Amino acid sequence: MEPAFDVRRLSFGALSAERDINEGLKSYFVESDAYRNLRDGKKMVALGNRGAGKSAIFKMIAEHERARKSVVIELSPEDYSYELLAKTMLPEERGSWAKHGAYTAAWKHLLYVLVMKEAVRQGAAIKTGAEAKIYEYLRDKHKHTETNPVGMLISYLKRLEGIKIGNFEASLKARELQQLYSLEELAPLLEPLNSLCKRRRVVVLIDELDKGWDKSEDAVAFVAGLFQASVAITQQTPHLRVLISLRRELYESIPALYDDAQKVRDIIQTIEWDEPQLLDLIARRIAHSLPDTTKLSPESRWNIVFSETLDYRKTKSFNYLVDRTLYRPREMIQLAILIREHMVDSNHGLPADYQIISEAEVGYSEERLKDIASEYRFQYPGLRSVFDTFRGLRYNFDRSDLELHCLSIATGEMKVDSDAKTWCADMDPEEMIKTLWHVGFIRARAVGGLKARRRSGSSYLGSHQITSLGLSNIQHFHVHPMFRAFLGMKEAKEQKNENEII
Repeated sequence: MEPAFDVRRLSFGALSAERDINEGLKSYFVESDAYRNLRDGKKMVALGNRGAGKSAIFKMIAEHERARKSVVIELSPEDYSYELLAKTMLPEERGSWAKHGAYTAAWKHLLYVLVMKEAVRQGAAIKTGAEAKIYEYLRDKHKHTETNPVGMLISYLKRLEGIKIGNFEASLKARELQQLYSLEELAPLLEPLNSLCKRRRVVVLIDELDKGWDKSEDAVAFVAGLFQASVAITQQTPHLRVLISLRRELYESIPALYDDAQKVRDIIQTIEWDEPQLLDLIARRIAHSLPDTTKLSPESRWNIVFSETLDYRKTKSFNYLVDRTLYRPREMIQLAILIREHMVDSNHGLPADYQIISEAEVGYSEERLKDIASEYRFQYPGLRSVFDTFRGLRYNFDRSDLELHCLSIATGEMKVDSDAKTWCADMDPEEMIKTLWHVGFIRARAVGGLKARRRSGSSYLGSHQITSLGLSNIQHFHVHPMFRAFLGMKEAKEQKNENEII
């Protein structure tokens, strides 16, 4: 007879929201405050790290809006779009146009035309009133135009780029350029479009802007222009909703975008998770594949799959696993999937014990280290080689030892990639410590009033647990547990307090 809870029946779903939307995401999605704020129009920009669940939120908003019979447009820029833009467009210094403003105008034009086309397509067969005006414009101006979004964007940019203002007919050319920048041809249609969107809700979801992003002049203008265009559209046509998903490190890498965002901070929703939410995330997925556990508490479901207490220091298994994440749902799912695979491969029944978990942890640790280095490749190129300087060391450091290690990197005594030297050569050790903490590689031991913010089981805080921390006053650090297995790091022999080494 098959056991009541066979590990082969267990599934944690897919890592990507695109695949998971048809596999169970609708059943086990966690409706957070962030999701509700974006869904209900209180916020319009989802800002979060890679793996924080931005795409899942957007997929579920799309499902919600379609259920309400809204017009939904989902845009995910193609992987090659940034490369295509760089190959197609002239550098800014070779033209008489400002790229940021040009991309803003092109994005506004693209989004408005896409919305008009879709609203008219899904509207009544006989066009009247506002719909008739929009239909006539599309018939006269866009009947045979490019239908691919990137192609439409480039087409408008090329119109801007093609106008060179010289001495001859300068005023005429300047007027033509101004018409394009201000979208003069669309101005009479904005009020009819807003009225149309008031009668039937229209939502545009723009996700995965990080795919293929290369920090080139055009890639920067592409994202910054989209942000500015979306804000302007919301102000000019308030019944048309545009939602954007942005990766935090991309946001921090574009000064113009960051500056614009400071003026409209109230529209930005930061995507962050805490431990109860992460427990709920996994518990919901357990219940989806093991429906007999549905009526159990999240903790009870967890303990069916993972031993409640591990042999390692008698640690609670949830504390052990969540401590090996940066509080991102994809990390929890990824680690859980690897543990399940190890159980199946070794014919090990539920629940998973410390041996199974520690075996799965090695591959997970390697993948996460590579992913984090890749995630910050534009801000800190060659970051993986900096991580590698810690290989085989003890993972606990007092301030003086960590400063000495960072100084050895900065002076070249410890070898790192040439890319890494561009930012860490001669870097002040204090600044390097801040960088390592910012990317999540190290955590700092909480002191004074910060102790109230500690999670049970650990006296160390990472950047994913607290947004700012006075690192200059902290004397003890350790490498985040997520990276230790792959780097073969060891525990300091003199370390006795288990709260300080988990």
